[in-house]
Amino acid sequence: MACNKNKVEFTYSPEAPRAGEVVKFSNQSTSGEEWEWSFGDGATSSLRSPNHTFKKPGTYIVTLKVDKKKAWMASKQITVYDTIPTYTVSDSTFCIYKDYTFTANVYNPYNYEVAYSWALPQQAVYSSSSADESSVKLYFTRAGEASVGLRVVLNGDTTFVKKTLEIQDQATNSILFRTSEGDYRQRIFGTRQDDQVVKDPSAAALLDAEQDTAQVYNGYTFTLSEIAAVFPDIEGFHIASRKIYYRAGGLWVANIDGANIVQIDSVPCAAMTLDTYDNRIYWANKNGVWYMPFVGSDNNMFVTEPVQLNALTDVTKIAPDYNQK
Repeated sequence: MACNKNKVEFTYSPEAPRAGEVVKFSNQSTSGEEWEWSFGDGATSSLRSPNHTFKKPGTYIVTLKVDKKKAWMASKQITVYDTIPTYTVSDSTFCIYKDYTFTANVYNPYNYEVAYSWALPQQAVYSSSSADESSVKLYFTRAGEASVGLRVVLNGDTTFVKKTLEIQDQATNSILFRTSEGDYRQRIFGTRQDDQVVKDPSAAALLDAEQDTAQVYNGYTFTLSEIAAVFPDIEGFHIASRKIYYRAGGLWVANIDGANIVQIDSVPCAAMTLDTYDNRIYWANKNGVWYMPFVGSDNNMFVTEPVQLNALTDVTKIAPDYNQK
């Protein structure tokens, strides 16, 4: 007995449609009696092989479902071009320090020579690509209006398009610092951080509470005097994931039982803290504030080099602050 397996497939023409141009969809499915088309712009159809006109340029996901069965479904991504070069963005809302992809949308069916040049505001930073590619990825470091421009030279003709975006702030974590001149805050965004270190009197409460002479770990309070016998010359410490990070001139890491002591930084360490949200250690020395991921190996050898966070050189305390603006 033969088994008929439904094959859901469709084609469309033209292959590079423009906004306002009729696109013909041809249903190539091998069986079925009911059709559900979704064109990605809010429009739908129940015809077997419908026509559709996209009103705006952009990238759309067109989906065909046969006989209302989720398993019998096919989707294709269609780029709709504008007669005038423009660009599309991967999102419609924007926040600081998040990646967004900007893609040139150029109608070029005859493969003419084309060149691209992006114009970014000061608060925009490339996270990949460069200014002369058709698609670039970037992020914004400041909230407020940001104008992104694109110059396209197609077959000798130049077009410049500019769009103004509204960049929103977002809640995030911060690292707090105390110096002789006051308390400061620097915001952390995952793998990135704000390049501004700002004075913030509201940081005082957390910095007042921060200390590294006694730490509770697994329900037991470790004191500086208690562990000094295991770690000579210790000045302060924090514990996380069965590792102890401590100040003794420079910065060190060891297993909580005292084994496998490894030096992280030879420059005398004035203050340190652990950020258990992003799994980082932060410390201050005469050259500024530094950070690196927690050490994960059994022998405490680390492969990630310390990264400088800022140039504050008079830090006496560091503390994390979670979910703040």
